[in-house]
Amino acid sequence: MMTWFAANAGTILTLLVLALIVGLIIRGMIRDRRAGRSSCGNNCAHCAAAGTCHGGRKADITK
Repeated sequence: MMTWFAANAGTILTLLVLALIVGLIIRGMIRDRRAGRSSCGNNCAHCAAAGTCHGGRKADITK
């Protein structure tokens, strides 16, 4: 068993680092969502989902 870990140490380390990075990204997205922030550019005039975003508020596409 230890031989297998030794032979695959680089792959295991890479997997753990990537899993940590993905976890931190997801945690940041959850925190942003709970704080009411989003990745929206607020340019509803050019958005295909202008009528469905912003938590049900009516989109102002006249600007």
